[in-house]
Amino acid sequence: MMLRTVGFVCLAMGVAGCSSMGSLGLVTKSGHDPAAILKGGQAYTEVGQASGSSCRFFLLAVVPWGNGTFSDAVDDALAKSGGDALLNVSVQNSMYGLIPIYNIFSWECTDVRGTAIKFANSTPVQPPAPPTPRS
Repeated sequence: MMLRTVGFVCLAMGVAGCSSMGSLGLVTKSGHDPAAILKGGQAYTEVGQASGSSCRFFLLAVVPWGNGTFSDAVDDALAKSGGDALLNVSVQNSMYGLIPIYNIFSWECTDVRGTAIKFANSTPVQPPAPPTPRS
């Protein structure tokens, strides 16, 4: 019994992680203007539930690769579902580490879930172009 307890404690010390959650009302694809979509009152149809994720990895806390951003996770969910935006979105960000005291290998992942929608207008509203500087 003591050997099992020691083994469990060693395993728990070798792998650690934490997680946080949040929720949002409406999230659109990167580059779209959600304010213009809401002001325009565009009609939409529900596509169904969608989920996406994005992860970033670190080796020795110095060598990063991947993209663990929220926007990348949303784009992943919308690409899988074919939707233009997500409604009632839940977001979870998780961080894990293998032997965390030495930062041998760690990773963080962002997961999103929500109801994918498709706008009736096939051309989504783009953000306005920035004004050109005058000389």
